[in-house]
Amino acid sequence: MKLEVIATNLYDALVAENAGADRLELVTGIMEGGLTPGPGMIRKVVGLMSIPVHVMVRPHSQSFVYDQYDLLTMREDIAFIKECGAAGIVLGTLTPDRTVDTEALEMLLKEADGLNVTFHRAFDEIDDQLGALRTLSAYPQINRILTSGGPRPAPESTDRIQALVEASAGTGIRILAGYGLTVPGLSGFVQKTGVPEVHFGSALRAEGNYLLPLDSERVKAAAQTVKSIAKSAG
Repeated sequence: MKLEVIATNLYDALVAENAGADRLELVTGIMEGGLTPGPGMIRKVVGLMSIPVHVMVRPHSQSFVYDQYDLLTMREDIAFIKECGAAGIVLGTLTPDRTVDTEALEMLLKEADGLNVTFHRAFDEIDDQLGALRTLSAYPQINRILTSGGPRPAPESTDRIQALVEASAGTGIRILAGYGLTVPGLSGFVQKTGVPEVHFGSALRAEGNYLLPLDSERVKAAAQTVKSIAKSAG
């Protein structure tokens, strides 16, 4: 059982690590769903953290459909992230009809050799998620899908998430549940869905506000809950 926490700056990263997070998702533009952070922040956070850092690769918030210029930018970003020593990247590519854009994905994965790859919540815009899971499982580099099971918050999509967890068995892909999770409701959510990893953003920030810093006590509570769930699972 793993806890991934969104960090938007170096302070967030230090708070998350010290409070017990297992992994960071490093982003900027959190109100836009996360964008690629600047090079200074990437280098500094990756250099100072002892826990894995996965960096968002998303050049804009217009959509998850990328043209040739977007892809050139994303390839450059991936090369830099890899050079900095990050553990992984977070990305997602869709076609205009909301299926996985495998051509764009394959182009980016070539640049990402050696990195962990999370397919992010672009996945939640896809209607046939089980089909998309099968598509993504053909790429060994992709070892995680961040999802709420669709457009609704994860606690409202437990049946879909459970189905994804079951379908992912043996594929090498882990389902990372995020969006709308709370620490008090986490044990019940994990029990219903069987997810092996959870992802937190605003719920661990001061006043539950995306625009305020991470709250150390909230992160500690989440980390302790995750450890308790893992221990009870044996």
